[in-house]
Amino acid sequence: MAGVQTAVALREQGWAGGITLLGAEPHPPYDRPPLSKAVLLGKAETSAFDVDFAGLDVELVLGRQVTALRAAERVLVTDAGPVPYDVLVIATGAEPLTLPGTESDPGVHVLRTLDDVERLRPVLADQREVVAVGAGWIGAEFATAAREAGCAVTVVEAAGRPLAGALPAEVAAPMAAWYADNGTRLITGARVAAVESGSVVLADGSRLRADAVVVGIGARPATGWLAGSGVDLAEDGSVRADDHLRTSLPDVYAVGDCASFPSARYGARLLVHHWDNALQGPRTVAATVVGGEAETPAYDPVPYFWSEQFGRFVQYAGHHAAADRTVWRGDPSGPAWTVCWLREGRLIALLAVGRPRDLAQGRKLIESGAPIDEERAADPSVPLKSAVR
Repeated sequence: MAGVQTAVALREQGWAGGITLLGAEPHPPYDRPPLSKAVLLGKAETSAFDVDFAGLDVELVLGRQVTALRAAERVLVTDAGPVPYDVLVIATGAEPLTLPGTESDPGVHVLRTLDDVERLRPVLADQREVVAVGAGWIGAEFATAAREAGCAVTVVEAAGRPLAGALPAEVAAPMAAWYADNGTRLITGARVAAVESGSVVLADGSRLRADAVVVGIGARPATGWLAGSGVDLAEDGSVRADDHLRTSLPDVYAVGDCASFPSARYGARLLVHHWDNALQGPRTVAATVVGGEAETPAYDPVPYFWSEQFGRFVQYAGHHAAADRTVWRGDPSGPAWTVCWLREGRLIALLAVGRPRDLAQGRKLIESGAPIDEERAADPSVPLKSAVR
């Protein structure tokens, strides 16, 4: 997404020079969110972008693995020879974390690429017994699809609750019931000790039957190839981009899942592994490349993502880490509710379950920084936009 959108945005903003889009995968560029939904279930064969690369005069080079960057020479090193550049945009995304020792096990899967989905489709089609490791966003979405396909699904989570790394305990706790409601077994506080033929062995010695194992324990920026290049990397492995998504090297930019950026809005460096970031960031990169920093606003979006799981539409906007107040709208045991996070009386983040209007209005309130009346915000019958003081 980030690479394709950068190419499109460059043309839209008047870049007249050549554009080469390099991709390691052999497939035409595609959208990732449908992979864990329609594509995985066989309802769609692919999610390829509807982009006329030839019409945009963009050279699309597929199946080309980039292995290093020689910045002094302005050259990318690839498995098919060097590729020179004048301006470079790094959009290598993220790579899924795996269970140690299982990388070559054909019965252990991750869910990131179209090839991953092609390997998983037969598992769902045969309605097998599946263990998913990790109760994060991907684990929940996979469990949803696998149950829809008729599989028996067990989700194993090392933490004591789902989404432990993403949401506070009191917010994630109601979501645990969603698994059982969907016929999915959820085991929390359990670590995987080993994966053996036909089973998953937990640290306490218990065994879970598993015809297949799907690992969804997070992802890391795909930046290992930048070692020794001079590109400054953060502790989390992301490219340390500035507020215009420039790297520490001249004429080298980074965008999407591989890049972190400073947010003046939140007073923190953010690494956002979500679709919307890969859509918005390229516009800033293209504008900076074409028009320069002076003509381009700093990149400081309100992060946004969504997830479809267990029959629920979950949306999140903002960054809640610095919140000092939490306001609930609706009953979290019900089908639709929202959590609002405030800081100094202003909305900085919200999670909406089945309340898309709250999300749309709340996102605008975060952008405006308007002060919020807590009592009105806590009333789910009051439109969130009407809670402005």
